[in-house]
Amino acid sequence: MSIVKEGKAEIVGGEKVFYNHIQQFNRDLSVMVIQSWYKKYGHTLNKKRDATGEQPSNFINILEALSATGLRSIRYAKEIEHVNKVVANDLLAEAVKLIDENVEHNQLGDKVKSNCGDAIKYMSSTNQKFHVVDLDPYGTAAPFIDSALQCVKDEGILLVTCTDAGVLAGSGYPEKCYALYGGHNFGNTLIGSESNHEVGIRLILQSIASTAAKYKKTIEPLLSLSIDYYFRVFVKVKTSAFDVKELASNTMLTYHCTGCGDKHNQHMGRRVKTEKSYKYQTPKLVNVGSRCPYCESTYNLAGPMYGGRIHNREFVKQVLSVNASCDKDVYHTSERIKGMLTLALHELELPFYFNLNQLSSFFKSPPISINEFSKALGNLGYKLSLTHAKKNCIKTDAPWNVILDINKQWLIKKNNELIADYDAGNLTKTDKLTAKIDVLRQDPSTNLNLNPNMIGYKILKNLNSDTTVDFDTDNEESDKMKHLRKLKMVRYQENPKNWGPKARPPT
Repeated sequence: MSIVKEGKAEIVGGEKVFYNHIQQFNRDLSVMVIQSWYKKYGHTLNKKRDATGEQPSNFINILEALSATGLRSIRYAKEIEHVNKVVANDLLAEAVKLIDENVEHNQLGDKVKSNCGDAIKYMSSTNQKFHVVDLDPYGTAAPFIDSALQCVKDEGILLVTCTDAGVLAGSGYPEKCYALYGGHNFGNTLIGSESNHEVGIRLILQSIASTAAKYKKTIEPLLSLSIDYYFRVFVKVKTSAFDVKELASNTMLTYHCTGCGDKHNQHMGRRVKTEKSYKYQTPKLVNVGSRCPYCESTYNLAGPMYGGRIHNREFVKQVLSVNASCDKDVYHTSERIKGMLTLALHELELPFYFNLNQLSSFFKSPPISINEFSKALGNLGYKLSLTHAKKNCIKTDAPWNVILDINKQWLIKKNNELIADYDAGNLTKTDKLTAKIDVLRQDPSTNLNLNPNMIGYKILKNLNSDTTVDFDTDNEESDKMKHLRKLKMVRYQENPKNWGPKARPPT
């Protein structure tokens, strides 16, 4: 028997029980999120307890529905203040036996209690309500969401992991994605597949939100992340028949061009401001033709998915504050938590991102750097950000025609530089190069490597705008991007040996 140390916990290993050391990041982050939840919302909970005459000391009750070794539950009990009880549930009797051994090994007494049973049945039937319910299954969490919502306390927090990224963010199982989460991602399209990781987050949130609404409950996403091969969302749950009315306006379908990536979001309801409050109306259809006006490709339909904010910025700041004061010898992934959450904090609060290199490849032009692209967008008056989910990807509030036009102007800039080098005698003059330069002098917005069937060719043909773009002058947006990228942050994990989801434990 080997002893595994993680955080402040020690567990005795068992061959037949699931343990994945790669998810230490998940567990470290979850501890900090629960600590932050208490710091931010604990005073409200204490006021409610004072009103009933209860003592506001150790009162937080936590359920880990699929516990395996009990490591997460033991860490919660040892590392989070004000915890009264943690219930560690597992279906396997051998796992529960190991949980009990680990609880005894960590000298926790009755603070962590094991339960052997089906997680869905337990959460549906227990009279106990929990401030924190943690779902970290092997694969999808979809079957557990309904019962989890029934046993989480009002103003409590639901922590959900889904490791079926191949379903949520892949293109091979659209029928399974719809069956489990009630929606589709962008599929295997040139630009859409990059954004599928955010779509995966939004599909999970939509599944939780629509299930909660049946019980007059609403959710507030506090932090939603795409991490390695899985997704992890942290949502606050509260009962509010009034706020449930927001569900339709926070639900959207997305029309996505299968060629260039043009997107149009169709919300399923409208919230209209009145003199005193809001009224809710049926949606109006967005204006989308059968073909993309830029590249003439067809549109795919993604969703329904959650269309609201996926992070609460003030809450993310609180988690970063907790992380900054943590013991680095205990929380070994604190640097990566800092990096990923810093990116999440600065993400624009709007859907979807795109890959700059993919856009450049449409035009077969030299890649445009994030620095030059941010200068171009900022000088046109638009905002942009990085995303935690993918490297070299951008979020912006600029319309798609502006994004395409910036790439067109970049192609023109590079072609004009080629002409200048030719005229200055910096290039070896061949008949082929001379012929190319002659064509570019006539039309610097062309590329001889494109043919009429290519996306870039069609975009250049159909894009009528001719925006003046400044790629050189710094501005507030480019300065923010430059500062963020210069921070020495561990933003993405380097994959170690045996990286990835483990096999199920043998039964």
